[in-house]
Amino acid sequence: MSLDNFQICDRDIDTTIAARYLGADAIAVDTETMGLVMGRDRLCLVQLCDSQGYVTAIRIEKGQTSAPNLEKILTAPDITKVFHFARFDVAQFRVTFGIETAPVFCTKIASKLARTYTSSHGLKSLISEVVGVDLDKSSQSSDWGDVENLSEQQLIYAANDVRYLLEAQIKLTAMLKRENRWGLAKKCFQCIYVFSILDTMQYGNVFDH
Repeated sequence: MSLDNFQICDRDIDTTIAARYLGADAIAVDTETMGLVMGRDRLCLVQLCDSQGYVTAIRIEKGQTSAPNLEKILTAPDITKVFHFARFDVAQFRVTFGIETAPVFCTKIASKLARTYTSSHGLKSLISEVVGVDLDKSSQSSDWGDVENLSEQQLIYAANDVRYLLEAQIKLTAMLKRENRWGLAKKCFQCIYVFSILDTMQYGNVFDH
């Protein structure tokens, strides 16, 4: 996979490129971080992709607390932000930028509600089945903190994590509607920000007995 239709921005998305995304109905979003512990492991990279496959990666500087153009996209009420495991990314945006990302669609939740014939709901498995693309996940556990010197392999990995999400969203939505689970899915998506708050406050499973 090449880096065609791929743009890199520093600290925030370029205003002209942001205007392109702000005109979309849905945008695929992903993040790369230094780890999975909220509040300890910082945000390093944010990837966006539109329905034409145009990918932008925003390199986030250590200690950065705002990115106005990016925040406009993430909070735009008329643009659905499509994630895989939205709970983590939404929480990361809350910790880093202090914003509520909405509205959102989570392909992991959608997969669990629609693809009840399998227990494999990771991005690689999902994209392989519903899009027919075999993702290379070998760069998943790598150093994303040195944003100025990310390798081509890392950038290709980051781009592919968003490149197929919108196609997956369309197919999962059709499955959910077919199985009469679309209404439930929408209610789950609306709960994601609340779970992100609980995660950033380091609460455990508050819904357990």
